[in-house]
Amino acid sequence: MANADPPGRRERKKAATRKTIVDAATTLFLARGFDDVSVREIADRADVSPTTVFAHFPQKEALLFDDEAAQHERLVSAIRDRPAGTSISTALQDHYRAELAEMTSRPNGARVLKLMESTPSLVNYASRMWLRHEDALAAAVAEEFGQPEPSEEVRVYVRFALQIQLLASDSADPDAMLSTGFRVLDQGWDEYARQAAPANR
Repeated sequence: MANADPPGRRERKKAATRKTIVDAATTLFLARGFDDVSVREIADRADVSPTTVFAHFPQKEALLFDDEAAQHERLVSAIRDRPAGTSISTALQDHYRAELAEMTSRPNGARVLKLMESTPSLVNYASRMWLRHEDALAAAVAEEFGQPEPSEEVRVYVRFALQIQLLASDSADPDAMLSTGFRVLDQGWDEYARQAAPANR
């Protein structure tokens, strides 16, 4: 009997299947709208079963957010790996700008973004998904200040910093919204950050 596929090959096959499903879903969504496409139609176009689609994606909305894990890592890294002398707010603002620019530069990226913004179920899913990063981001900020657990101030800051990205994504002028959002947030944050930061930072 032939041996089962080795882990590396299994992972490549899994990734290829995910990409095929995502590509099929994106094509159908852009052609007909998110709400008018069924999971069965996506499965048929990708030449897989609906069960396979759900094995990779817990719900239909997740098909347009395939890079959630990578997005999570990039967000935390924006703080932990920021250049010396760069504030947390500046690092997040730069990261948000880069993410928005990268999204719109993809093939059909602007169309996908418009689809997301015009579909209520996708707007709600995106907001819930984005706020799932809150605990990890708060932990990264708390680590900057040597806190074993995020303080109330850190949690407030992180919650509103994440909301700024959502506002920017839905704004006619994302860059201006990012600048305004962090300027307003930082007016209260700077004093706390100066007091909480270790003396050597």
